[in-house]
Amino acid sequence: MQLFACGVNHHTAPVSIRERVAFPADILMKALADATGNGVAREVAILSTCNRTEVYCNTAEPEAVAEWIAGFHGLSAREVKPYLYLLPNDQAVKHAFRVASGLDSMVLGETQILGQMKQAAEKAQEAGTLGLLLNKLFQRTFSVAKEVRTATEIGASTVSMSAAAVTLAERIFPSIAEQSVLFIGAGEMIDLVATHFAAKSPRRLMVVNRTVDRARTLAQKFGGEAAALTSLPELLHEFDIVVTSTASPLPIVGLGMVERALKARKHNPMFMVDLAVPRDIETEVAELQDVFLYTVDDLGEVVRAGHDARNSKVEQAEAIVAAGVNEFMHWLQGRKTVPTLRALRDHGERLRRHELEKAAKRLARGDDPAAVIEALSLGLMNKLLHEPSHALNQAEGGERDELQQWVARLYNLHND
Repeated sequence: MQLFACGVNHHTAPVSIRERVAFPADILMKALADATGNGVAREVAILSTCNRTEVYCNTAEPEAVAEWIAGFHGLSAREVKPYLYLLPNDQAVKHAFRVASGLDSMVLGETQILGQMKQAAEKAQEAGTLGLLLNKLFQRTFSVAKEVRTATEIGASTVSMSAAAVTLAERIFPSIAEQSVLFIGAGEMIDLVATHFAAKSPRRLMVVNRTVDRARTLAQKFGGEAAALTSLPELLHEFDIVVTSTASPLPIVGLGMVERALKARKHNPMFMVDLAVPRDIETEVAELQDVFLYTVDDLGEVVRAGHDARNSKVEQAEAIVAAGVNEFMHWLQGRKTVPTLRALRDHGERLRRHELEKAAKRLARGDDPAAVIEALSLGLMNKLLHEPSHALNQAEGGERDELQQWVARLYNLHND
């Protein structure tokens, strides 16, 4: 079994690259089937978030996985490889543990990533691409992450992406309470951001989504309004702050739409936050004079400012991760002995059956049962000890000494 983790994240690739290799929910199952169906890997699980795309796999050809990631998205390997990391065995285990524990996140200690990893494992299980190795990896990953969070409280007082968005908005507008806020999408990320903005009591709050019922459910939570995504072009100019996070593979807020909104607003400034990967807002929008557009990468500066208070807990968390890696690798190394152990047991079973058949025939002839049992035990003992005894007798010099030590260890012999 060969374990690898291959992918890109906010440390290695800008959002312009990450969005091109993302696996949105609507293509995830197809991707899992494609990776295993094409023989790229025996087991595959894909973690795809706004900050990372990672493929965890059991494969003998890790380079093929890197090429598959590029090819699946219609890219050349040359375009993607400079940003990819390929982590084998213990490095992959350590990486998975650190990711789930929030140690590799843009927001140190953030908790959302653990749920996303659990969803990745569930999808792989559903697709039939989660085998023994990856199942063990993810179960141990969740256990280590729980231990880290319980023992260190590393997620306490986390400066989240949601809070960072509010902080940046307050740099543009003196008071959020005087502004109108529009949320595009109705997923978990929008829920988190809306919670932080709603705490500032904005003048108006609205949620637009493809499914109006979901938008209405979320909006009611904050005493806001709801509308269909199709009404966005007519509504956009009414809002000072726009936050978007959808699963759309293509931008849903184009340059022309924003230009028309600014004209209707008489060029009053707009603050826009695009938390989606792939991005929801066309990149050219950032060039407009009256728009302040931020992506997930842009929020990093604000988030990092809050890391110092939690850095003291990182050392303890890393120690827990290291112990977890050692334990997992011990299990993985142990799996390599399974074929030998199975062969040994099969060998013993063949000898047992042979002696048992001989004993059954003697009993059928009416031989004394006590004598049959004695012969059975002697025959089985002689056959089980034949190979090691023969190997010792045939060995010479240093090889004999080494064999003697191993036989003594294997059979727990304590000769004076």
